[in-house]
Amino acid sequence: MTAPEPTIVATSGGHRAAARTRVLFDALVRHAVDLSGAHGRRPRILYVGTAIGDAEHVTARMSEAARVAGFDLTPLHLFPMPNVEDVEGTVLDHDVVWVMGGSVANLLAVWRVHGLDAVMRRAWRAGVVLAGVSAGSICWFEGGATDSYGPELQPVTDALGLLPYGNGVHYDSDPGRRPLIHRLVADGTLPTAHCTDDGVGLVYRGTELVEAVAELPDKGAYVVRREDGRAVEERITPRLLPASGT
Repeated sequence: MTAPEPTIVATSGGHRAAARTRVLFDALVRHAVDLSGAHGRRPRILYVGTAIGDAEHVTARMSEAARVAGFDLTPLHLFPMPNVEDVEGTVLDHDVVWVMGGSVANLLAVWRVHGLDAVMRRAWRAGVVLAGVSAGSICWFEGGATDSYGPELQPVTDALGLLPYGNGVHYDSDPGRRPLIHRLVADGTLPTAHCTDDGVGLVYRGTELVEAVAELPDKGAYVVRREDGRAVEERITPRLLPASGT
């Protein structure tokens, strides 16, 4: 079973710490699973950790989070080589792709070397829900603000472009991101940008933003547009998702 139309869930969240495990999947991940239509069986999640160098300790934590959530998780590693023979078949065999945060610039370069950029586009069209956090959010857009190149935030403008917008993540927790997104939209470096506070996700059907959702209260989503050569920001109040179990 797949989503009824191409679906992306772009977030600044999805994970939280727990008492007995290092990481739990929070409501944004569970919402992506719900949107996939995977019911009556264990949902199949493809975890992609390229942006964090396929770090094995993070993969282990994601695998434990999936076990607790009742999901079947497959890690897709590209270092030092793809860990599966049929990359495209593996991607298409899952309900949700969850892309971890880290370096979006490195993610894009490595995906393109292996043709995963094109695979992701085909999976999106086939109804696999594409989702992720931070770098795993920016990658689906035209670009955004990133610390991939060093501590000083810089623009990235060559992301996959499945969604024809810019993307701002960690909008409330990193004070440099909002002013940079505003500048990049105002000078035309980025198109209209869709941004998320920590704990917020944006749901797209095709290329249309259909809803903002949150796993934390009192958080916001934002649309930043260019008007008369300046950036104008509109706040969207997300729908608070049901709390995940512990």
